[in-house]
Amino acid sequence: DIQEIIAICKNDQALSSYFAISTGITDRDIAVLDEKIAACAVHGVNVQFICVDVANGYMAKLVEVCKTIRDKYPNINLIAGNVVTREVTEELIINGKVDIVKVGIGSGSVCTTRLQTGVGMPQLSAVMECADAAHGLGGHIMADGGCTCSGDVAKAFGAGADFVMLGGMLAGHDECEGDVVEVDGVAHKRFYGMSSTTAMQRHNGGVATHRASEGKTVMVPYRGGVSETIQGILGGLRSACTYVGADSLKALPKCTTFVRCRRQLNNIFK
Repeated sequence: DIQEIIAICKNDQALSSYFAISTGITDRDIAVLDEKIAACAVHGVNVQFICVDVANGYMAKLVEVCKTIRDKYPNINLIAGNVVTREVTEELIINGKVDIVKVGIGSGSVCTTRLQTGVGMPQLSAVMECADAAHGLGGHIMADGGCTCSGDVAKAFGAGADFVMLGGMLAGHDECEGDVVEVDGVAHKRFYGMSSTTAMQRHNGGVATHRASEGKTVMVPYRGGVSETIQGILGGLRSACTYVGADSLKALPKCTTFVRCRRQLNNIFK
């Protein structure tokens, strides 16, 4: 809720650097976006990121909307996606005037797009291809989906990602929305994909007759506060940089070589 974000940021202005207002590409979506940015401005909250978020980034409409938003808000960092290929990454940066391209189709833990539609691309390959295209144009990419542990986050940065988006790894914590419920004597919280029936019922009044759900709704074990999980991720990233000789996340791709293997872990003691 935008009023909640305003209240948090008014309490600490530095936090205005850490949220993005998300929008779709319909006229109504853009009108709501304008209302939210205006509300933030009234309260002195500086919006620094807008995310134009659609499941299928392969539409001319996405580029048009991004260009419109850029013309309207020239000083805001613009994020858009999702895509998985070089050509549309370049299209969004060159013609859509996007700063950060969101990469990933079907790779999320509660996403069923690949099962429902057969569409998708292995996430590591997509990140490598899109990062190469974006960096040649002065743009950035955000790897969206596919991370299950801190090692996966390190691989995403090593493949060229500038930002990594996490869903399942952060689900189940106090900071996540939703109530704690007991399932078979164990505390859980609900986690769902944004193309799931749960999300569409909540945000769009139900699943449209011409659509199918492309996401799951699952119960994940309750995990308490997020700080320990974040510390584990940051610790894994620091150690990864040490192993490969990188003095920063930006240097990781230059120090990283990928080798395909059948089994990464020794699972004799599970």
